[in-house]
Amino acid sequence: MLFLGFVVLQVADALTTLLFLHHGVGEANPLIRLAMSAFGDPRLALAAPKLFAIALGFYAWRSGRRGLLLKMNLLFALCAGWNLMAMAVR
Repeated sequence: MLFLGFVVLQVADALTTLLFLHHGVGEANPLIRLAMSAFGDPRLALAAPKLFAIALGFYAWRSGRRGLLLKMNLLFALCAGWNLMAMAVR
C-alpha cells in the first residue's frame, strides 16, 4: 500500500505540474526546467524523472526501506499540495 501511495503521488505531482504549466505558472525545479528545455514537451520532460522516481520507490519498498518511502510520500504530497496552492492563488 505504501508503494501504491508513492505511485499515486508521483502521478498527482506530474498532473498538477502540467496543470499549472498550462495556466502559465513556471516550473520552480531547475532540473525539471532543464528537462523541459531538452525534451520540448513538458509531458515527456516529466515522464522521465517520474519513471525514475517510481523505480527508486520500488527499490526502496522491495529492500524494506519503508521509512524512506514514507518520507518520500510526505515530500511528494507537499509538492502536489504546493502545485494546487500555486493554482489557487493565481
